[in-house]
Amino acid sequence: MTTHQPLDNAQATAYRTRVTLLGTSGGPPWWDGSDRAGISTAITVNDSVYLIDCGEGWGPRYRKAGLGPAGFQKGLDDLRGVFITHHHSDHMVDYPNLLLLAWHNGSDGLRQPVQVYGPGDRRVLPPIFDETNRDPIPEVFNPESPTPGLEESTARLLQAYALDINDRMRDNAKQDLREIFEFHDIVLPGTTGDDPNGDPSPAMEPFEVYADENVRVTAILVDHRPIFPAFAFRFDTPDGSIVVSGDTGVCSNLVTIADGADILLHECIDMDWVDSLLGPNSARPDPNLMQHMLAAHTAIEEVGAQAEAAGVDTLVLTHLVPGNTPVEKWQQAQQGFSGHLVVGEDLMHFGLGEPR
Repeated sequence: MTTHQPLDNAQATAYRTRVTLLGTSGGPPWWDGSDRAGISTAITVNDSVYLIDCGEGWGPRYRKAGLGPAGFQKGLDDLRGVFITHHHSDHMVDYPNLLLLAWHNGSDGLRQPVQVYGPGDRRVLPPIFDETNRDPIPEVFNPESPTPGLEESTARLLQAYALDINDRMRDNAKQDLREIFEFHDIVLPGTTGDDPNGDPSPAMEPFEVYADENVRVTAILVDHRPIFPAFAFRFDTPDGSIVVSGDTGVCSNLVTIADGADILLHECIDMDWVDSLLGPNSARPDPNLMQHMLAAHTAIEEVGAQAEAAGVDTLVLTHLVPGNTPVEKWQQAQQGFSGHLVVGEDLMHFGLGEPR
């Protein structure tokens, strides 16, 4: 049984399996009139925590959500795994905080390596949109490695902070970060994804990324063109299943991985706002960004049908763009969906199974 009504911190602890919305805003802008943090979600099973994405501000929200043990420097002690849906900055901008602040927000529990999974190297650059009308053509940034995966990106991040890392290890006797975390590029099965600039989400079956005594995590490609790979994740637990869509347009693979899930956390965008800001009749038309918004995200009017096709029990809207659209507008996503709809807010919890 899924608890459809959001729970507070105290109520949530009664559930062996629970979902916590740490940040519910899509980015990368800072939204006027909104205090939503950047996109991040936590799933807790048997007091082990699995973090999905590291949007701006996830760390203080993690502490405020009561996910870690109480006490000084114990916040991250129960963190077991981290899963990055894709390499857009609003999903990873506070990823360095996870690595560099772990020393100061975790005690002996962090000596069990935290497993970190994310997309691998794209291998080829994305095409230039509307190339014939682009002058000048943008130069390739970091041409020696322009599309790094999680493992390489992380290594480069740690190199950038070498002074701090060496100081902490030599002066403060801190443990080597490479013993605290283990990093993994998610490897696509077979020949799937051989053409990143073709179909970004070819029909496929979910494949296993990670498993332990609490969860089995599977992934599937979703359509967030031209970003590739972009993943949705499914967490199957003893008390039910949770799917995190990542960023995606309308996509049959999302329906496949969400089939029969108890909770679907799905991104959503207000296309009326997009049109007013970027459309041809706006003050500053931007056809380049406009085409990305239309193709790579799911509109309020579209998300309910996705959830209905998957037969999910509860649809929770998150990664809301813009972050300051009124709740009443998001509630229109009920259109085409017969289940329970919740407009996500930071620090909402949902319980799965029976209270213990």
